[in-house]
Amino acid sequence: MMRSSPTGGRPTLAQFLIESRREVAQVTGEFDGLLTDIGLACKAIALQVSRGVLATPAGETAHTNAHGEVQRPLDVISNELFLRATEWSGHLAGMVSEELDEPWVVPPPYVRGNYLLCFDPLDGSSNIDVNMSVGSIFSVRRAARAGDVPTIDDFLRPGTEQVCAGYAVYGPAAMLVLTLGQGTHAFTLDPQLGEWVLTHPRLTIAPTTREFAINASNRRHWEPAVAQYVEECLAGEAGPRGVNFNMRWIASLVAEAHRILMRGGVFLYPADARAGYEQGRLRLLYEVHPIAMLIEQAGGWASDGLGRAMDVTPASLHERRPFVFGAQAEVSRVERMGREARTPEC
Repeated sequence: MMRSSPTGGRPTLAQFLIESRREVAQVTGEFDGLLTDIGLACKAIALQVSRGVLATPAGETAHTNAHGEVQRPLDVISNELFLRATEWSGHLAGMVSEELDEPWVVPPPYVRGNYLLCFDPLDGSSNIDVNMSVGSIFSVRRAARAGDVPTIDDFLRPGTEQVCAGYAVYGPAAMLVLTLGQGTHAFTLDPQLGEWVLTHPRLTIAPTTREFAINASNRRHWEPAVAQYVEECLAGEAGPRGVNFNMRWIASLVAEAHRILMRGGVFLYPADARAGYEQGRLRLLYEVHPIAMLIEQAGGWASDGLGRAMDVTPASLHERRPFVFGAQAEVSRVERMGREARTPEC
């Protein structure tokens, strides 16, 4: 007799984690519990995002946070959902969030655990006003001393020390994309079951592409190597590349990463000459590092424009960095052009 399955034979996130214990040493019951908590936070945020403006109390408006950026009500709500979903279970020692100036130390009476969590609770929140995709990004590292209050230095570690990275994208369907260091896998939220279901195992990024994403409105501020790369792409078949490229821009790191993981491409957010953008714009700890790990585990490459992004050690919690990722051949080309532009002529 054929047995029916609630998920059509596809594993849930919980089943996937149990199976992963055989391959990945850090996947323990405690680690399972942490990812289940993160998955719950993302489900709750997905529900809030799906309500759009209805999720914001009437009369509540955006304000500016300590970084000088617009902080919308859903940014604050999403941050609280992450904190409340993960602080209680004894898996975490502390957290860093884009919406918090200092690390969040797990408060008593909760027990402090073995992991540190860095997250951007609602990436691309400006897109909510026009009903476009937004998301959440997260990165997990081991705590230096289990049970102790973590110091800032405990968070300031290279991306190679991540044990897990992922994001949730809240679009027509909510999806959770995850790596434990053994490939990149995508789960779709079944709203009837309330479960993350594995729908895209072992995503792969093609090494070449004819599609790139950059905010072309900043062209006049780019350094010469970036401007040259984009000009070569835009020149099409008649130019030095000899092929036509498509250009995309969504203004959401999660949405850009998701498109590249699903169909290929390359993304560029370089440093430029504007005040506050000299060192790039994306945060190293909870944007660049986790996306870089996901991209590498899917066979792509992630760079700060000159070298591997995962190797960079942040000097501060909210340090910014240029970011280029996607198809290996294109990212390597951008790196080479950037290094050549900085090499003095003999």
